[in-house]
Formats: sequence, structure tokens, C-alpha cells
Amino acid sequence: MSATDDIDDSAAPLIEHLAELRTRLIHSVIAFIIGMVICFTVWNPIFNFLTNPLCSAMAERGQEDCGLILIKLQEGFFVAISISLLGGLVLGFPYISYQLWRFVAPGLYKNEKGAFLPFLISSPLMFFIGAAFAFYVVTPLAFDFFLGFQQGSLTGSNATVVDNGVAAIAFQGSAQEYLSLTIKFIVAFGLCFQLPVLLTLMGKAGLVSAEGLGNVRKYAMVAILVLAALVTPPDVITQVILFVVVYGLYEISIQLVKRVERKREEKLRAEGYYDDEDALLAEFDEDEDDLK
Repeated sequence: MSATDDIDDSAAPLIEHLAELRTRLIHSVIAFIIGMVICFTVWNPIFNFLTNPLCSAMAERGQEDCGLILIKLQEGFFVAISISLLGGLVLGFPYISYQLWRFVAPGLYKNEKGAFLPFLISSPLMFFIGAAFAFYVVTPLAFDFFLGFQQGSLTGSNATVVDNGVAAIAFQGSAQEYLSLTIKFIVAFGLCFQLPVLLTLMGKAGLVSAEGLGNVRKYAMVAILVLAALVTPPDVITQVILFVVVYGLYEISIQLVKRVERKREEKLRAEGYYDDEDALLAEFDEDEDDLK
């Protein structure tokens, strides 16, 4: 067989993989577009749902009107598009994940499939848990903090002057700015909740160890504090909540990595490949003590 034939044989599988990848990407894009179109038709109810934290925070302050305004003529359209993009990704994500699995699975061994599939399922689950935590816990606290900078008689939509003649500061928010801030909170917390999935997967691949994660715990605390300061508003309560949650996830990740290492050790020991160095050293020390 000539060198040219070898090149042709090696190029054929690559072309087949690229064709398979193109097919999976087309299916994923179609699923995303379908989800986007569906959400565009019902963007008003979705937007009303996303404004619930703001309306609740304003209602607690005695402000009945929580309506947002459109500063630019085209702002309403871009609000609908933003909601459609986010909703299309959420609705299409299960099918997109399925296409990813269909592309990756043929190249994995049976044990690798069993290891990869749980992470493929737990990743979106943890993202949705983080997003729900941000929407139902963090955003109400954040919006209540921001609304605290108002002043004056703010019980009506026409409140512009305080009794003492001082100009009132009333919230009249931009719909697009509010949506951008809310999405920022949801995405940030959703990504933070990926920490156990990421570290456990790295532990399964042998890139990190439970002992190593424990040794850098103090540096992780500093990094989490910086993250809390960047992601959350300048509100101590919100920052403390994020720090406690993410640090708790870090400690959970250490325990999950320990479990992965323990299972790997048991498997290697059962197959006869594991050499318990600690046990050998302990026996050596005992023999040495007996000789003394």
C-alpha cells in the first residue's frame, strides 16, 4: 500500500466525523431557533414573570406601580429578542445536549460512557438550581438594596417632591437594563453552581485531588470572596450569601472528589493493580521497631 493510500484511509474517518458534527450542529441550531420562536410569541408573560422580584420589592415599600419604561424606540423589540434568545437556549438545551451525547458517545468505551453521562445530566440540573436560587433569593435582596436609595414620598406614580421641598428620587427603570441585570444574576449563579460538577469531573480525570483541593482551601476562600464582590451588588448580605453558598459547594466538591478517589482505589485494588504504599510503609516501620 502506498503512502497516498494511507493518507486517503486516514482522511476518510475525519471527513465522516466532520459530516457527523455538521449534522449535529444543524439539528442543534434548528432546536434553538424553534425554542426562540416559541418564546418570542409569549415574551410578554415571560417578562412579567422576570419582573416579579422587582414588583415584590417595590410593593413592600408601598409602591404600587412597578412598571418599567422604554428609553429608546427600539428598546421593546430588543427586550423581546433578549428574552427569546434566553428562552430558546433553555428550551433547546435538552435536545442540544442529546445531540452532543450522540456525537461523543460512539468514541467512548462502555465505562467512559457510564462516567460521562452523569455529568452531562447533572450539569444542566445544577445550572437550573443556581438560576432558581439567584431568581428567588438573590435578586429580591439585591433589588431591595438598590431601591433603598430612593427618597421622598414614593407611594404614588406622581411623587416628585418631598414635604420639606427636597426633590424626590424615584425609580423609573429601563426595561432593557432591568432584564440585563436579571439575566446577569441568573447566568452568574448558574455558572457558580457548576463548581461541584467541574471539580468532580477533573478529579475523575486525575487532574485534581481531594488533598490538593484541601491544601488550597485558603486561596479558594479569597477567590470566592473576590467573585462575590464582582458578581453581586455592593450589598454585604448578598455577598455573604453568595460566599457561603459557593464555599459550601467547594467543600462538597472535595467530598465528591474523595468519593471518586476511593472508588478508583477500590477498583484498582480489586484488579490487583493498586499498591498500598501506606500499608507497606506501616509494615516496614513496625519491622524496624521490632529490630530495635
